[in-house]
Amino acid sequence: MKNLIKSTLFLTVLIAGLIAGLTACKDRTTEMITYEANVPVYMPFDEFRASFLKSAPAEISHPGKMYFKDGYLFVNEYGKGIHVIDNTDPSNPEKIAFYEILGNVDMAIKGNILFADSFIDLLAIDITDIENPVEIDRIENVFPEIVPEGDVWCPYAMVDKSKGVIIDWKVQKITEEVAKYNNGGYIYYGEMSFMMNTDGAAKWTGISTTGSGTGGSMARFMLNEDYLYVIAVPTRLKTVDISTASEMTVVDSVDMPRMMETLFRLENNLFVGTTTGMLIFDLVNPEKPVQISSYDHITACDPVVVDGQYAYVTLRSGNFCNNARNLLEVVDISSITNPYLVKSYPMFNPHGLGTDGNLLFVCDGAAGLKIYDKSNPLEIITSQVAHYPDFDTYDVIPMDGILMLVGSGGIYQYDYSDPENIIQISHITIKEE
Repeated sequence: MKNLIKSTLFLTVLIAGLIAGLTACKDRTTEMITYEANVPVYMPFDEFRASFLKSAPAEISHPGKMYFKDGYLFVNEYGKGIHVIDNTDPSNPEKIAFYEILGNVDMAIKGNILFADSFIDLLAIDITDIENPVEIDRIENVFPEIVPEGDVWCPYAMVDKSKGVIIDWKVQKITEEVAKYNNGGYIYYGEMSFMMNTDGAAKWTGISTTGSGTGGSMARFMLNEDYLYVIAVPTRLKTVDISTASEMTVVDSVDMPRMMETLFRLENNLFVGTTTGMLIFDLVNPEKPVQISSYDHITACDPVVVDGQYAYVTLRSGNFCNNARNLLEVVDISSITNPYLVKSYPMFNPHGLGTDGNLLFVCDGAAGLKIYDKSNPLEIITSQVAHYPDFDTYDVIPMDGILMLVGSGGIYQYDYSDPENIIQISHITIKEE
């Protein structure tokens, strides 16, 4: 018993000594520090959710996605809303309205309903009278908080979601008192914490369906009869039941193992462009897409369009894609469960693309618009029909002999009804900032 008491006493003394030693090694002090950070600018939720309105036609300064429906061209003004353009005469397009939708990047139209994202919410807008649009439904928090553009060289301060939705970032000098622990020369600031910048997530329409419009290849929204598929975040695909537009409902949410970028639908299959390949989903049950196959490639930005037996994929370098190669790939999908590469072609910096008949249109970044005869997938690069160089191109919609193109220089349209004599017929310029 005495030995047990002595052992217990010794252990107690030893532990006390260790604690004292550790405490002595970690002198907790505080200090004032000053640093620059991206600080969020909030808009109260009630103000944000009452902000949609239609205004007079506005200058286009930062064009993004576009969508065509019933003679109207809808062009996203990145983060601000949608330009409505009367395009019944493609040689003389006329801006007729601007829909102010804060945080808007994507859109899709079914019948007379425009679906659009607005920062964290999904909106349904009745455009039966295009001059008097009416918001008829809104699903809140469909899209998780996405960090708008800020100064990438500065850290991002933590978000207080109770203050509202983040509509911007401002670089500010911050001075605060922080805890400092000195442990053998190592200093730890216990109270400072930052949020990573999700570059590209906010920057992130396919194929026409009955009563639906047509978008470009950079789509993040895709319609399928009574359902709308949306890339909520790069790794989450959501299915929204829009059978009753005034009562939209999220009916499915699937987490993906890859970073999704674009959506394209052909019949009962959904083709998902990701940074590491193309995923193919079965839509037999449209409420719950089921993956049936995949095609892998190097890490790259990846828009996809599909035309019959083949899928056309552009891979580009730059941004968050971390790829050093720029390619156009032709993938055989005749066996939908076993897609394989047919041919790969070098490009400059390809973005969006589109097809119509035997024509393939490629927006090759700063190298301009390139048009190919794709009738022989093994000879596409040597079958160039036309090239419009020296302007920066982003995405295209080819339809009935008219090509609609959006780029850094504005909105361009071409008549390609005679492939041997393709001509530019109009150009809406953008406002220089």
